[in-house]
Amino acid sequence: MRVAVISDIHANLHALEAVLDEIDAEPPDALWCLGDLVGYGARPNECCAIVRERADVCLLGNHDLVALGRIDIGDFNPEAAAAAAWSRDALDEESREFLESLAPSAGVKQAQLFHASARDPVWEYVLTDEAALATLLLTTADVVLVGHSHVALAIALEGDTVRGGLAPAGSEVELRGARLLLNPGSVGQPRDGDPRAAWLLLDFDRRFASFRRAAYPIERTQRELRAAGLPEALAARLALGQ
Repeated sequence: MRVAVISDIHANLHALEAVLDEIDAEPPDALWCLGDLVGYGARPNECCAIVRERADVCLLGNHDLVALGRIDIGDFNPEAAAAAAWSRDALDEESREFLESLAPSAGVKQAQLFHASARDPVWEYVLTDEAALATLLLTTADVVLVGHSHVALAIALEGDTVRGGLAPAGSEVELRGARLLLNPGSVGQPRDGDPRAAWLLLDFDRRFASFRRAAYPIERTQRELRAAGLPEALAARLALGQ
């Protein structure tokens, strides 16, 4: 079985389309999304519609929750809060209904999935060895998938310690031996220094994970953000991968 994993789309339609074009070049058996379909970007309804149609499994992220009014907008930094307020007004009824149907974690035969972490599926960033170890110790699957941090990661559990870290484009990891925590990175707002849209291919038959990046027209997304009146910082960061 081959699975494409995406996360943190953040209403960036052009990045999502670029990733799906790559995925469709060698269609997998399933598509899993780890949440945060909206927030930051200017095309939330189009992204929700595509994921609703394409994803076999989809999680709910913190930006989805705030857009639905289910968590406090005051918990976000000023730029994220401004985008959340905009997204609340922009979401159509179909998008709301789809997001309302989701949860921040899920289990499938091959893996356990969390938007953020096993310890806190909505909020915790897995960016330290301690956080990675906690999630691996709270789970049992050989493959644990997380999003939220916008940083592609491959971390293995060996005994009671973890090893690994950043997973740049082209990285491959064997799905055998040690249990793994993997983050595909962000489709719509990468923060690991590579501005290209990130995604992950899992091949459970050949037993490997492959970290991929897709170039997309960043300037088109930036123009849409500015036209929507969203904070300039959200547009500027896209070109930097930060």
